[in-house]
Amino acid sequence: MRYDSPSVSYFRSFVFGVEDSLVSTVGLLSGVAIAGVPRSTILLIGIVLIFVESFSMAAGSFLSEESAEELAHHVEAPVRRPAIAGAVMFGSYFLAGFIPLFPYVFLPAAALPWSIGASLAALFALGAVGAKISRIPLVKSGFRMLVIGGVTILIGVAVGTMFPRSI
Repeated sequence: MRYDSPSVSYFRSFVFGVEDSLVSTVGLLSGVAIAGVPRSTILLIGIVLIFVESFSMAAGSFLSEESAEELAHHVEAPVRRPAIAGAVMFGSYFLAGFIPLFPYVFLPAAALPWSIGASLAALFALGAVGAKISRIPLVKSGFRMLVIGGVTILIGVAVGTMFPRSI
């Protein structure tokens, strides 16, 4: 399969959307939760982040796909392929963003570890599914996604511990 085929482009948008949503959302929510803000504020921040970033990532995906098409073909790109890539990005980011947010709704007393755990499990699954589709080793790809995403999540936690709510 060619690197620039539509299916590769849509797959790339899906993986990027899910990974970025999980990591960004859980990183932000964990950092804010560790800083000691109220649960209602955490929920508001999570919902705003998911909505704003879903649209932002979709717009970025659309514009970058369109620019890449124009670069590759030296003509104005048709809108269909970039629009589909943007829609895939929007949907994957939007849906995945609720994975780290749901524990704050349904398990408020234990939300932080459940949010991080669910996000890490979803990252591993994303890596494994991507590996299955790509026909590469599942466990290696799953752990790679988990470790890279996990390090990013730790950054959110670390920043949250450095700046408590009293700022």
